[in-house]
Amino acid sequence: MKKSIMEYVNYIDKLLKKKSIDNLDEVINSHLIKISFYQHERLIHLIVTSLVAILLIISFLYTILMPTLGLILLTSMFILLVVPYIVHYYFLENNVQKLYIQYDELKKKTTD
Repeated sequence: MKKSIMEYVNYIDKLLKKKSIDNLDEVINSHLIKISFYQHERLIHLIVTSLVAILLIISFLYTILMPTLGLILLTSMFILLVVPYIVHYYFLENNVQKLYIQYDELKKKTTD
């Protein structure tokens, strides 16, 4: 997913540097479809990240109340999961925001 969104953002950046874009309306429509795909991906990752964070909090509280090796390992596992999820969600969020900006710039080109 990371490679896909980065390639697409770079592709649109290259298009925006051109003075004129062939089939601009098609590019805009395609861009809106891509935005919706990435928004869906972002939503799914938000749900998963939130669920893992909630499970981390619950397991952390149980570990404080009844410290056992199993609970400590479970809490550690959730910590190891939640950090990459947060990093990936942050990446998706920032790049979807870039796509919004690119969309606005593409729309400006229709009025030029």
